[in-house]
Amino acid sequence: MRLLLTGGAGYIGSTVAYDLMAFGHDVVILDSLEKGHREAVPEGAEFIEGDLMDTAVLHQVFHDIQFDAVMHFAAYIEAGESMRDPSRFFRNNTANTLRLAEAAVQAGIPKFIFSSTAAVYGDPEYFPIDEAHPTRPTNAYGMAKLLADQALDWIARLQGMTCISLRYFNAAGAGLHLGEDHRPETHLIPMLFEAAAGQRKSFTLFGTDYPTPDGTCIRDYIHVQDLAQAHRLALEASLPGTRHIFNLGNGRGYSNREVIQVAQAVTGVSIPVVEAPRREGDSAILVASPEKIRRELGWVPQFPDLESIIGSAWAWKQAHPQGYSSSIS
Repeated sequence: MRLLLTGGAGYIGSTVAYDLMAFGHDVVILDSLEKGHREAVPEGAEFIEGDLMDTAVLHQVFHDIQFDAVMHFAAYIEAGESMRDPSRFFRNNTANTLRLAEAAVQAGIPKFIFSSTAAVYGDPEYFPIDEAHPTRPTNAYGMAKLLADQALDWIARLQGMTCISLRYFNAAGAGLHLGEDHRPETHLIPMLFEAAAGQRKSFTLFGTDYPTPDGTCIRDYIHVQDLAQAHRLALEASLPGTRHIFNLGNGRGYSNREVIQVAQAVTGVSIPVVEAPRREGDSAILVASPEKIRRELGWVPQFPDLESIIGSAWAWKQAHPQGYSSSIS
């Protein structure tokens, strides 16, 4: 199949692109490079630099190439930043998703796969969290994604395009060639590595008074290569109806303190940690129920344990100490 991946120069998008190409699919990547890296675009993928805000770019892309599906990864991901500048997130994560979906409908694209998030659920009423759980985001990032999800409900129902939302919990880990390199970095594991490597003075642990066994947030971590497998299965599946939502996680939660302990064991470094108050918008516990995607798509994570996830990320960090701007052999 010929596929359009928006945000395909980013962390998850590039890993999915690499996986899809390994299974024989043709990939075209559209990315503004505001957050992505040209070096992350897999060899052999066609690359178009452009912004989803530019309707002329979208018109040209869909006019020139006939796609079998669109996978939409392009988004801002910093939940904390979304609470300081919500308009920016609604403009990019909501409005641009609708702009892309509209163009896909007009071009007759049969399938649209959306990179959604567990942040749509907010503070859980129960866990593990399944797809029937109420959606009450606690930050603007989650709300921006939820609004896009809700719009896709209507587009699928009224315009017939199959819309699949994959709600990630915490993506982590790395492959042999591609890894996590955000500027600035906001994710827990790579920030721990920066502290371990002396690239930051310490790691800041936000919130130690949550209603959890050790007082820190609990999250469900999923290897980015397992995410890629899930996207491929969703692409290739013949699903009944036009609207589908799947949670992507391992069904096991780890506290921030547990992640710190494993990171210290993997790196062999005693990482300096500074405790700080909670951040606005952070939920205490987010753990997925992945039973639906296992049952309907046959998805089985290959790297479910935290040690494998953190170990793969540390190997990539050692090979790329400054991210994509430099590497060592």
